Amino acid sequence: MPKRSAGVLLYRRDGDGLRVLLVHPGGPYWRSRDIGAWQIPKGMIEPDESAEDAARREAAEELGVEIRAPLVPLADVRQAGGKIVVAFAVEQDLDAAAIRSNMFDLEWPPRSGTLKSFPEVDEARWMTIPQARERMLTSQLPLLDALEALGSEP
Repeated sequence: MPKRSAGVLLYRRDGDGLRVLLVHPGGPYWRSRDIGAWQIPKGMIEPDESAEDAARREAAEELGVEIRAPLVPLADVRQAGGKIVVAFAVEQDLDAAAIRSNMFDLEWPPRSGTLKSFPEVDEARWMTIPQARERMLTSQLPLLDALEALGSEP
């Protein structure tokens, strides 16, 4: 059975229409990547945890904010490595520049024996749908289609 993650596609409406919040993964492997690197805040669903609870927990860990509104089931997508991401949508505004991500340890440089800490998310950014389509992880692009399909009342 493939591994399962859960995440949240936050959105808001402004004078330019619909905007979505995407995050850029932290750490050395993603440092120089922009196009095709942005994604929704997400993470593994723990045993005995619901997908909705995991999505809320991951948003809190990666953004430093609590999701207060009800989550709307959005879509399940399969990432390139085979992991299934169960995604929800929620309308909630936040200051993308003020996110506070949790940290993870990684041996860096590889095989050096030195552990370094990196933020799980190093940046969050509000994007229009066309901007998100340009920068988003390819396997998560269907989430934008699903959000638009919900119409004006997600």
